[in-house]
Amino acid sequence: MKILVVGNGAREHAIVHALASESAVGGAPHELHAAPGNPGMGSQATLHAVDALDGAAVAALATALSADLVVVGPEAPLVAGVADAVRAAEIPVFGPSAQAAQLEGSKAFAKEVMAAASVPTAMAHVCTTPGELAEALDAFGAPYVVKDDGLAAGKGVVVTTDRAAALAHGEAALAARGDEGVVVVEEYLDGPEVSLFCLCDGTTVVPMVPAQDFKRVSDADAGPNTGGMGAYTPLDWAPAGLVGEVVDRIAQPTVDEMARRGTPFSGVLYVGLALTSRGTRVVEFNARFGDPEIQAVLARLDTPLSGVMLAAARGELADLPPLHWSDEAVVNVVVASHGYPEGPRTGDPISGIEDAAALDDVHVLHAGTALTDDGTLVSAGGRVLSVVGRGADLAAARAASYAGVAKIALADSHHRTDIALKAERGEVAVP
Repeated sequence: MKILVVGNGAREHAIVHALASESAVGGAPHELHAAPGNPGMGSQATLHAVDALDGAAVAALATALSADLVVVGPEAPLVAGVADAVRAAEIPVFGPSAQAAQLEGSKAFAKEVMAAASVPTAMAHVCTTPGELAEALDAFGAPYVVKDDGLAAGKGVVVTTDRAAALAHGEAALAARGDEGVVVVEEYLDGPEVSLFCLCDGTTVVPMVPAQDFKRVSDADAGPNTGGMGAYTPLDWAPAGLVGEVVDRIAQPTVDEMARRGTPFSGVLYVGLALTSRGTRVVEFNARFGDPEIQAVLARLDTPLSGVMLAAARGELADLPPLHWSDEAVVNVVVASHGYPEGPRTGDPISGIEDAAALDDVHVLHAGTALTDDGTLVSAGGRVLSVVGRGADLAAARAASYAGVAKIALADSHHRTDIALKAERGEVAVP
């Protein structure tokens, strides 16, 4: 197949890596393209200097390539309607329409859909003024959960016991969007969080395996929220019936409600969950694969990803056999640049990626990298690399991933040292 992947992060590199790996297990090699892609993807796909947010340009490129499938990776192009432009060009596309992507683009809209579909989630107040914000904070009490209504690259949420900090975050989010400012204040949900990606074609829902990510920047969940500092799968501590429960009570009712509204959801419904003392609750919906979780999840997928995404794009998921998964454990550790997340430094040379990738059961995915005019690989973002390790169990997968991290040199970079550690020790429990 000719496949065009839209985006330039580690999520998109993970997709390209999975597609490129299909030929290694007996499949015919795909002709892979990425727009705009990143230096790591350049070894497996042809890169095109096309703006991922420009739907007309992406559709024109897909048409010129005679692409069999377009995969729109990040949330911003989805909310901007890039998938709509590709569909209008009559090319199969994996990713929801702009209207359906509002499940991620607007927290308030997502809450409305969840209410209509009777999906269990946190109680919430939608606030448009500082006064409403203050009242909502006092109504729920600490810990305070304040979410920017719109896209915020995974960093629009504050969870804190400091009322002043919660109020300041909410007021800043309101001010940043002017008259259109909206924030959502929620009740705090206890218990461990889980990410479950559900593949959808507007009607049918096919779940992947659950994963857990780590949002805080530092060990022991200290410091500010980030886009994600690492992830792992499987979750041996999760309830046995969790995936079925999420499909039956959350994902399928949501997809049915979106279809009822005339905005069918096709692509990935990312269900962020809290396993609370009062049962499973939705923390958030996203309209795309989560980064860093998908880097770990795709490393366990034995079913060819290309066929699954094409079936979703064509509305044929119901015809697929069950997905097949490796029994291996996978751990993904993110290497971040100095100053991330507050003020990441860029332009620092990176070395050691080849040495890391040469290790058994390790591969490295680029997130925020670039090439200088003389061909030097440098950092170009906050989260720079994802180092993915596989093993027979979490201990082996952690050892592989951290061995890979140790090979990489990036001045003043940082990473968490405790990704999947509690799970390895059997210390994660559902209340």
